[in-house]
Amino acid sequence: MNPIELRKDFPIFEEKINGHPLVYLDSAATSQKPRQVLDVLKRYYEHENSNVHRGVHTLGTRATESYEQAREKVATFIHAPSANQVVFTRGTTESLNMIAYGYARTRFQAGDEIVLPPSEHHSNLIPWQQVARATGASIKYLPLQPDGTIRLEDVEATVTEKTKLVTIAHVSNVLGTINPVKEIAEIAHRHGAIMVVDGAQSVPHMPIDVVELDCDFLAFSGHKMCGPTGIGVLYGKKELFEQMEPTYFGGEMIDVVELYESTWKEAPWKFEGGTPIIAGAIGLGAAVDYLSAIGLDAVAEHDAKLANLAMERLQAIDGIDVYGPQAGVHRGGLVTFNLRGVHPHDVATVLDTQGVAVRAGHHCAQPLMRILGVGSTARASFYLYNTEDDVEHLVEALQQAKEFFGHAIG
Repeated sequence: MNPIELRKDFPIFEEKINGHPLVYLDSAATSQKPRQVLDVLKRYYEHENSNVHRGVHTLGTRATESYEQAREKVATFIHAPSANQVVFTRGTTESLNMIAYGYARTRFQAGDEIVLPPSEHHSNLIPWQQVARATGASIKYLPLQPDGTIRLEDVEATVTEKTKLVTIAHVSNVLGTINPVKEIAEIAHRHGAIMVVDGAQSVPHMPIDVVELDCDFLAFSGHKMCGPTGIGVLYGKKELFEQMEPTYFGGEMIDVVELYESTWKEAPWKFEGGTPIIAGAIGLGAAVDYLSAIGLDAVAEHDAKLANLAMERLQAIDGIDVYGPQAGVHRGGLVTFNLRGVHPHDVATVLDTQGVAVRAGHHCAQPLMRILGVGSTARASFYLYNTEDDVEHLVEALQQAKEFFGHAIG
């Protein structure tokens, strides 16, 4: 895998930012899109544009075939046993809400427990708060170690026979922690609970086998893995999809509609009411093709290498605090940090003047920010098109920011 060659596939790297070449270090928020995906989207709208599962005319047939082929590609990508276990959604957030509203709210009751760590993205925390509020179930939080990792003995101590659902991000969007999903799933299942995995930061960056992980549900987004925005995936085990209720209703998800009652198609179609995200799904299929050709093992190794390099370089700068697992620990491709005494938004603004794009804020993880003792942080995240030179540009820009804010650092 040669990131310098791969960059040529991404038109956005021809952009200049404030007179500087773009150093894009915000792929954890959204990745850039290669020509291979952009070309497929263009071709769909120019040669196949039609609704799916409806018309028998040529364009309708083409669109339907491309849409369902994308589902097959995604199923293969995550090693799902069947393409019928892949539901297209608007993204990770919608996928997680569908589980909360279509499964948990109809089955949980007072006395039931939902277990998760306090480090979760809001999209994997607020839906469970709403389930607890509606059903009387309670939320229990897993203890975090100082570096943000989770000990399996703490999972064993927290999960009980009352636990109905355990959920966790495979990779933390703030700390880069890679959580032991397979082992946590085994503990959950031993107590009769289901395992829900937020794969937003893992599916784009490492090989995923849902059978090996034995997760019951997996949610992820296309826009973080070189695909379009507005498309996501919910994987679920067949028996759980059969028990789960649709969360919205309308055309194409129905089997029979009577005046006073209706029945639904089987999964995945019962969860895709109305006109689905056709172009987005086809674009996601193209992104899967692109990533598969590169190889997720190579992507994972590359991202971890850059993250560890960045961790080492930032830790060597006086006045910078770095959060999460330390250098040398197996981690996801991101590093979260603060320039002491300076608001992260100000740091990000100065970096942007040098063409370096990083995320600044609470990263949709306010409870975790409170645990870290900060209001917000800056985050540099890496992907297949980043290089060691990008890390050096980040370090140089931070040195300039440090000089600029020297009085504040003290």
